[in-house]
Amino acid sequence: MKKNISIIGVPMDLGQTRRGVDMGPSAIRYAGIVERLEQIDLEIEDLGDIEIGSRERTSSGDSNLKNLKAVAEASETLASRVDEVVKQGKFPLVLGGDHSIAIGTIAGLAKNYSNMGVIWYDAHGDLNTGETSPSGNIHGMPLAVSLGLGDPALTGIGGIGTKLKPENIVIIGARSLDEGEKVLIKEKGIKVFTMHEIDRMGMTAVMEEAIAYLKDKTDGVHLSLDLDGLDPHDAPGVGTPVMGGISYRESHLAMEMLEEADILTSAEFVEVNPILDERNKTASVAVALMGSLFGEKLL
Repeated sequence: MKKNISIIGVPMDLGQTRRGVDMGPSAIRYAGIVERLEQIDLEIEDLGDIEIGSRERTSSGDSNLKNLKAVAEASETLASRVDEVVKQGKFPLVLGGDHSIAIGTIAGLAKNYSNMGVIWYDAHGDLNTGETSPSGNIHGMPLAVSLGLGDPALTGIGGIGTKLKPENIVIIGARSLDEGEKVLIKEKGIKVFTMHEIDRMGMTAVMEEAIAYLKDKTDGVHLSLDLDGLDPHDAPGVGTPVMGGISYRESHLAMEMLEEADILTSAEFVEVNPILDERNKTASVAVALMGSLFGEKLL
């Protein structure tokens, strides 16, 4: 793991319809992320928040995608910021905001890695397109967009059409998939560990397999962690909670194993919504998990 970390806040709430997730970066900072990471001898640079446009009253053009123009513009800005951080030899740590921000994060990373891997820690696949999405919410599309599928205004961000190869993706914690996503997962052969696999195999075996799957064939690995991957009991402040999720302790184990494997080159934590939260519990969970991810030890 790199010891120089640059934090980028993305106060994005345009990729979905529940307000409040734009305050996620502030909630995570309030929960002490900078101080937590500085305590484990990391050099932290907080670059502040990128600017997000206004919510659109109508869909853009012929698209059913909500806030397409504003999301695309913010994604371009984020992609440039992430690209700059990587080129400076620092580790980008992106704080959301809804999961549509992954479009910009991955676009910026793709300028620096030719065979990037992604661990998608999430209750959802986020593999919808405008044709398959039941809602038109872009936060359900970033993984599809990164595969080059979807609206050109999104797939063209960063000037690279296809940022990820399907064989370089591992989804962990899935338990709510739309029909179109199930078809795409089977068609593309995307590796998915649902809650069934986690329950049956145990988190240790799941993470060992995920790490081994990506380690030798990628030139960088990005962690995209949606707090709704955890069970709502542990992370209540999310916009699309799904019962029966990954536990707090299992998540710490997953982060600890990623730190020990030393394969990550970037990370983002998304979908913290303090309006839906209980006394900033979810942001505090995110900070605790980042502590484990970056090497915090009990002894």
